[in-house]
Amino acid sequence: MKKQLVILQLYPRDMNIYGDHGNTLVLEKRIKWHSYEPKVINYNPGDTFPDDVDIIVGGGGQDSGQDKIKDDLMKIGSKLRELAKDGTPMLMICGLYQLFGKYFKTQDGHTIDGIGLLDISTVAGPERLIGNIVTHSEQFGDIIGYENHSGQTFLGEGVQPLGTVIQGAGNNSRDGIEGARQYNVIGSYMHGSLLPKNPTIADWLIEQAAIKKFGDFVAADIDDRLAKLARKHALRRPR
Repeated sequence: MKKQLVILQLYPRDMNIYGDHGNTLVLEKRIKWHSYEPKVINYNPGDTFPDDVDIIVGGGGQDSGQDKIKDDLMKIGSKLRELAKDGTPMLMICGLYQLFGKYFKTQDGHTIDGIGLLDISTVAGPERLIGNIVTHSEQFGDIIGYENHSGQTFLGEGVQPLGTVIQGAGNNSRDGIEGARQYNVIGSYMHGSLLPKNPTIADWLIEQAAIKKFGDFVAADIDDRLAKLARKHALRRPR
């Protein structure tokens, strides 16, 4: 019987735009390729938070979507913080990236409180940051994606950036960095979706989950020629 890794997808009903569900599909597929058994649980407001969770993913949504899920997110915030401190790998994109931080002040001036898991804060800016983006990480190499956000996110002292911007805007229009890393949690503005074009990050999430649950991780030799070709073409796209 294969060892099972459980993916929890947060709020797919309200926080799943620009193809963010693709991140879940990639994790599910690569877990299977690495000879583990994947199980996906969708969590929406009012659901019971599962006891057995190995990887948590969440996507972006409109401000109205964030308003819909904010109360429920606060209810499970302590559980998410506990899991993060215990080493559970997580990937949060755009809207949930913002709400995993301290707060998001929207364009109309109201503030949506976050759960404070990441040492970040976000304020909506006057311009929308849209386009293809490439950043570089010492651990993951070039990270390729597509950003579409008005939120300007700033990192506190307790968090590191995911990458340094080569092309694009990133967290805001000033710092030249993109995303955030704290514990085994990654936050990013890269939609479109992130993991299909960056399988190195997907495998890192799976590796952290397997080591935490089983004590080790034996990676399979996966044929990533198509992913590499997709990355090559994505790098040529104009901003």
